[in-house]
Amino acid sequence: MSTNQRSISATGHRGGEKTYFEQQREALIGEIAMSFEHVLANINKLNRSLEAVITVGNEFSSVEALWSQFENVMAKEPEQAAKSETEHEGTSPEQPVKGEEAER
Repeated sequence: MSTNQRSISATGHRGGEKTYFEQQREALIGEIAMSFEHVLANINKLNRSLEAVITVGNEFSSVEALWSQFENVMAKEPEQAAKSETEHEGTSPEQPVKGEEAER
């Protein structure tokens, strides 16, 4: 009987019963485990959503390349027009052209 009392006094309770602290600890550990499961599920959802966004973005790569080509062509055209205007401006309106000298 003395060994039975020592085991009860050493643990503070009988073998099958749990203290209030242990009950609360187990309840909180259960809540934390559930919260971690929800976090994991939400991270997986977020990952799937990001993969979908990346997939949609990759589908537009060919369209982006086409618009880039168009932009490059349109950017070159004004440069070429400016060059051709500069070349034609070599004969200013104040200087008569050979055929115009004869008329004056």
